[in-house]
Parts: sequence; C-alpha cells; structure tokens
Amino acid sequence: MERTIFHIDVNSAYLSWSAAYQLQQKISCIDLRTVPSIVGGDESKRHGIVLAKSIPAKKFGIVTGESLFSARGKCSSLVIVPPNYKLFMQCSDYMVAIFKEFFPLVERYSVDECFLDYTTMEHHHGSPVQFAHYLKNRIAKELGFTVNIGISSNKLLAKMASDFQKPDRVHTLYPHEIQKKMWPLPVGNLFMVGRATRRKLHALGIYTIGQLACTDPELLHGHFKSHGYVIHAFANGLDDSTVKPCAPKAKGMGNSTTIAFDVEDARTAKLVLLSLTETVCMRLRDAQMLAGLVSISIKSNEFVALSHQMQLPEATAITHKIYQAACRLFDEAWNKEPIRHLGVRVSALVSNENTQLSLFDFEKHEKLSALDASIDEIRLKYGKTSVIRASFLHSGLRPLNGGMPEENYPIMSSLL
Repeated sequence: MERTIFHIDVNSAYLSWSAAYQLQQKISCIDLRTVPSIVGGDESKRHGIVLAKSIPAKKFGIVTGESLFSARGKCSSLVIVPPNYKLFMQCSDYMVAIFKEFFPLVERYSVDECFLDYTTMEHHHGSPVQFAHYLKNRIAKELGFTVNIGISSNKLLAKMASDFQKPDRVHTLYPHEIQKKMWPLPVGNLFMVGRATRRKLHALGIYTIGQLACTDPELLHGHFKSHGYVIHAFANGLDDSTVKPCAPKAKGMGNSTTIAFDVEDARTAKLVLLSLTETVCMRLRDAQMLAGLVSISIKSNEFVALSHQMQLPEATAITHKIYQAACRLFDEAWNKEPIRHLGVRVSALVSNENTQLSLFDFEKHEKLSALDASIDEIRLKYGKTSVIRASFLHSGLRPLNGGMPEENYPIMSSLL
C-alpha cells in the first residue's frame, strides 16, 4: 500500500512564535512578521546570531546564522527580540497536541517540524490535501502562527514539498511530480546537500537536482563515498524511512557564543571554552549520554573560521576531561588572530550504561563524576550560577555560556 506522509514546518518558527506571543499578551501592537525583524541574542553585548528572520528582513539580505552586528548594518530599523526557549517549547507542544488528536504516528523531527502518517486515514478525514488545509487553518486560528505542509508518499518528498512557496501553504510532491516540481530546483535545495557538497557538485557541472538524479551513481561515489549514493537516491525521490513516534536520538550536542570583545589571549579564550564545556556536559549528563569525540570551532573578528576535533581515549561526560580535550584542540588550531566566536561540540554519543573504565583511571573517574553530579544538583536546585569556578571571578565572563538562557535551564534533552 502506498503511504501518505505529511511534513509540517512552522514558518519562521522562532519569529512567528515570538510575534504571536507579543500580540496575544498585548506586549506590542506590531506584528513582528510584518516588519524587518529577527530573533537573536543581546545586541548591546555583541552576543548572538540571527536565529530567525521575518520575510521583510529577508528582503534586506539578512540570513539566518549571521551576527547581529552584521544584520543591523543591513537594516538600521531592524527590530531584534531575544529568544524565549520556554515559549518555543510550549508552542511546539501545543501544535503536537493537535496532531495527536488525529494521528497515531507523530514524529517530532525538530522543535518546529513534524512528520505525520496519514496512510489509510482518508476514509475518516477526507483527502490528504483537504485535511492538510484543515490542520493548517486550525493551527493559525487557535495558536496564532502559520505552517507549511508537504504531502507525498515518503518522508523525503514530503519534506521537500513543505519547503516550496511559503508561508501558509500546502504542497504535494508525489513521485509522478518529481520531474516537474523538484528536478528544476538548484541542487543545494536537496535535503542532505550542504554548502560543501554543493560546491563539489558545481565543480562537476551539476547545478540542478535533475542533473544530480541523472548522474552516474558510481561517479558520485568516487567523489563523495557512500554519501554520493544517498544524494543520488534522494534526487530520484527514493526514501523508505518510516514515521517514528519519537524524536531521533541526539548524534551530538554543542554550544557556541559570540564574545562581547575580541579575544587576543589564550587564557581568556580557554575560559570561554570552559563556560561552553560546562553547559555541554550538563546536557550530556542530563541525557545520560557519554561523548567519544570533541570538536571546537573558532571564528576570528574577520570571520575566518577554523575547527578541530579529536577522539577521546574513552567516552565520557566529565567536564574536566572534555575541557582538557577542548584546550588541546584550541592550542593546535588557533592561528593567533583575534577571536569573536567560539564553540564546543561533542559527538559519537553512547549511553552511560555502556561505559567501560580503565582500571587505572577508576578512582579519579569516580571522584570527578561525583563532583560533577553534586554541582549539577546544586545548580538545578538553586540556579545555574549558584556554583561557579573561581577562575571566573572578576573575569567579566559568564561562567556558563551557550544553550538556553538562565531562567530556562534545564535544557530539554529529549529534543536535542
């Protein structure tokens, strides 16, 4: 039986949720979605990046991921509102609650995206397109924000369809529509084709999804290894993954921050790395996971990006060990240019039930684990700044950086 899959994508989620909240609570009479606006960090401290943008802001060339300073330079009248992650989770939960009224299978793909399995439900709720419009309109009426809904016979094509013309639209992309609707699109629009892959495809003379679909898969394998087979299959609309009733397990966790001043010495940079490592490791322990790989990212004040990673001798969630690895990576990667942005990320995650310690490291591991557990407990009970490391005293730096604002900790590990 051919499946029918919906992909729901909230339009400019963070900005839409912020706008709806401000209007409902009468905080502002201006709809953020109708003016040049973004959701970002603290502009006065040069902290943060563009997390979401309005359509009017997009017309000024503002893009997700750029610094607030850069965005302000493009539009002097830009409205900037801080992120409210607690609100975002509530809006996402309210939307999912509507889906669960009708769908036995709801997969929360991210905080603002869901897959729904509509297979065999036409007898109860009508045609897929008809019911998708009902869902879309109900969300707008009851929750105050809009969504795009893509419909197809598999998850990949449904996700591609939801990314067609926005906002507040329903689109189909069935297999017989691929050549007309998907193949003319730029190859960079295909799911799993990032910037680096796109550049390599362009170098091969492949500019559209259709050209990729018609390329010899062995040629792609020669340039991209197994990923070449994946993007070739996706370009042809092939995907047999099922809708899962839970979020996928986290493949990695990370935090990054834009620093309020240019960092020119290693000691200060390593304090920032420590503040990021603290929050990353708290999330790791909250999720009962261990990390086997640590990576850091550095961005200079001229926006030159560097990164470095290393495999750990054994998977861990101990702050001290991951911080040591981050410092070693920093020493290897930093080219002495002034720094404006730092990040720490852990990956190769495994359950903490699967760990096997070295006999010679057991006592030290137990002491460090007990220390971290005690600190976590105090911070969760009395606030995350109730216990800080002495090295941050009089430093002018935040002792914990990245992740959610202080009032919204702990972070929802189930959606990371």
